[in-house]
Amino acid sequence: MVDRMTRPIDYVFLHGGGQAGWVWQETIAALHQQTDGKFARTLALDAPGCGEKRGADTTSLDVDAVVTDLVADISARCSGDVILVGHSQAGTILPRIVERRPDLFRRLVYVSCLAPLPGQSNMQLMGTSMQGSNPDEVGWPFDPKTVDPGKRFPLMFCNDMSEAETSAFLSKVGKDSWPAQTMTAADWRYDHLRGVPATYVICLRDGILPAPWQEIFAARLMVQRKVHIDAGHQVMNTRPQALAEALRFEAS
Repeated sequence: MVDRMTRPIDYVFLHGGGQAGWVWQETIAALHQQTDGKFARTLALDAPGCGEKRGADTTSLDVDAVVTDLVADISARCSGDVILVGHSQAGTILPRIVERRPDLFRRLVYVSCLAPLPGQSNMQLMGTSMQGSNPDEVGWPFDPKTVDPGKRFPLMFCNDMSEAETSAFLSKVGKDSWPAQTMTAADWRYDHLRGVPATYVICLRDGILPAPWQEIFAARLMVQRKVHIDAGHQVMNTRPQALAEALRFEAS
């Protein structure tokens, strides 16, 4: 029998809102470069309505249905010893996935992830004002009442990107949509995460989820370790080598 700690690792990635599995390409390439491909597999998931699942009718899908879809994707490719990595909105889904199939996962890694309070939706958590205006809301890095929607993505996601990186990212972001019910759901639960091996990657220059809020979310998710990377929200695109190095450590 192969020991659990020496079996090859599967890395499974779940994207955030407005994005899809494509967002992990740079980090997956960095993992291959740093390890010479000496791990089992990488799997970049697409939430219903995103990536290869774009265009599907998701109006009736709630959080549990999304979890069912994603667990099926993981189970079809992986048999265990998975490092499950989530970004941003995926923070609300990773706890449900590990609750459903705890046998599959060695560790959860939350990359600048949301973690609303039980009874609070993602929309309520983000709020309707600028950052710092309401201590109970994350807020926005712009005035949502006056800033044109077309100008918001650069302020949210691209504050540490070059002009070329910004242009490439903006050509892709916003074309994928998670099921609408995932934004209004509020039945979050975290008690089962106590003792689940987990790490939170805090992005110090995050434009949409300020670092102090990430600290709060890490505590709610009951992680044992925190990693700090000097990057914005899209660390997987702007600092893929640093993120890959952190993921390699979490698999050790």
